Amino acid sequence: MEVYSTDNEQREALRRFFVDNGKALAIGVVLGVGALVGWRYWHNHHNDAMTAASSAWQPVNTGLAGQAGQPQLDAAQHFADANDNNYGALTSLGLARQYAERGDFAAAQTHLQKALGQTREANLQSIINLRLARVQLQQNNVDGALKTLDGVKEKGWTALVEDTRGDAQVVKGDHQAARAAYEKALQSGAPQALQALVRMKLNNLSS
Repeated sequence: MEVYSTDNEQREALRRFFVDNGKALAIGVVLGVGALVGWRYWHNHHNDAMTAASSAWQPVNTGLAGQAGQPQLDAAQHFADANDNNYGALTSLGLARQYAERGDFAAAQTHLQKALGQTREANLQSIINLRLARVQLQQNNVDGALKTLDGVKEKGWTALVEDTRGDAQVVKGDHQAARAAYEKALQSGAPQALQALVRMKLNNLSS
């Protein structure tokens, strides 16, 4: 492991790590969880009142599954604008992912904030806030990201919340707070893949 002679060098190396790998490692984890929750939500909440919305959502969701072209983005935008419900929120999440992958984090944030207003489902709100915090970090809005994380109340998301909080504190330069957050993430039943990532971050703080 590379050794840094000063705190500034260590901090800058950690900044570079999160800039270079943040989307693939951190956002990727949250997006993957979000896709799974979205799929389960569709199966568990498919009722008569939402039949029309869910039927229309399926092709829109398929269009956002890969690298969507402009026609798919336009169709998804139209659906999100017309559906002020959980399916609209899931579509806004999909649009946010598309723009985040293109590096347009301002647009991604706009879609995530729209998604928050489209659902009252607690776990879906947690996913949205986790993604929003990551997008805010990409825009160097550390205080905004930390405030967003405080809005995640569901205990099942603690590991991801604290992992993200640790990243925010690293960018802020508060390594003590970052360490505390990472350790809390490890104590919160994080999946093995996330545990490995968090331990690597802790090791980098110690080097």
